[in-house]
Amino acid sequence: MSELPIAIEDVRRAEAALAGAIVRTPTVAAPWLSQLCGAAVFLKLETQHPTGSFKERGALNKLLTLDPAQRRAGVVAMSAGNHAQGVAYHARRLGIPATIVMPQGTPFTKIDRTEAQGARVVLRGETLSAARRAAAALARDDGLVLVHPYDDPAVIAGQGTIALELLADCPDLDTLLVPVGGGGLVSGIAVAARALRPDIEILGVQSALYPSMWRLMHGEPAREPPEAATIAEGIAVKEPGHLTRRIIAALVADILLVEEAQLESAVELLLDHQKLVAEGAGAAGVAAALACPERLRGRRVGIVLCGGNIDARLLASILMRGLVREGRLVQLRAELPDAPGALSHLAGVIGRHGGNIVEVHHQRLFQNVSVKRAEVDIVVETQNRRHADGLIAALRDDGFPTQLLCSTAAVQDEAPGAA
Repeated sequence: MSELPIAIEDVRRAEAALAGAIVRTPTVAAPWLSQLCGAAVFLKLETQHPTGSFKERGALNKLLTLDPAQRRAGVVAMSAGNHAQGVAYHARRLGIPATIVMPQGTPFTKIDRTEAQGARVVLRGETLSAARRAAAALARDDGLVLVHPYDDPAVIAGQGTIALELLADCPDLDTLLVPVGGGGLVSGIAVAARALRPDIEILGVQSALYPSMWRLMHGEPAREPPEAATIAEGIAVKEPGHLTRRIIAALVADILLVEEAQLESAVELLLDHQKLVAEGAGAAGVAAALACPERLRGRRVGIVLCGGNIDARLLASILMRGLVREGRLVQLRAELPDAPGALSHLAGVIGRHGGNIVEVHHQRLFQNVSVKRAEVDIVVETQNRRHADGLIAALRDDGFPTQLLCSTAAVQDEAPGAA
């Protein structure tokens, strides 16, 4: 490994430098995921840092390398998320002026959180690429030190301290699943883990919408993916690092791709079964485990939950969609006589069979039914899909022709492990 950008000695030095300033995050067993995969699965909770993400490790390790003159001049970083928080948090703690460049249109909450850490936020460009160029220009013009989110040896070494902790807690792991964006996290972990356990298998995980490192690893032509909406924005990186790609090529066995439905299911299942909040990128390793259980069967697996900063509204939406996937929230359309008491009778049938009505829309004018009849669209909370099927049968038996509007089975097929 001597020809690689960093070695285990760099990670050991980072561990010593970060001691006492970075949370030593816990590793916990995941029995529900272990059962689904037929493996012994353990989760490394990088969500437990003050800023909710592993990014603090690399950011602080880089800041600690600055000489007094560089500290006085300050640092600049480009980020619209976790890297910004990590740099701002530790720069303020060390008394280093920090400027964070974000794309125009960055949500106000992210700007507010970063400014609350004491950083100066500068909005430049419409995209992350444009903001990155603006950050490089600020560093050059104002004499600031650029803290790269992933393509820097000190940053990579800082992230590698995760592997030292994880293998100290679970020394007999034989597989690691690690989210991949620009590659700093998996690179640092791979250097440390493979030095300690040469036979350990490192698997990266990327969003299928942003497979930049996967393309490199599989020999496909590098091309910038189109802008796409993903819940794993923390790993939605179009251009992987130059240092990190060398480490990944040497030490990472493969990169797995996960779809949006699999990421959603992983976020929902982590909260439902493990009582853990993870953002989309943070749950990518769990999504891969759910998607490819046969690859992990019989193994001892460590999964890095790299971040927990998910928007509350997005999380609420994911949880509600999870209820739909599991058949616990269904939308029905029932036909009934347009007569007094008919709707009350229908509601009574639902209530007697254990359904809880969440929403009703009564339609008389715009459906293709007799003028003497009406249709109602009803959202009902049920125990599961089997309960919903029984409820539909009961309504039909009572004279209310009823159909399921939302195809929970189809959604279920898109989300392995959701049951």
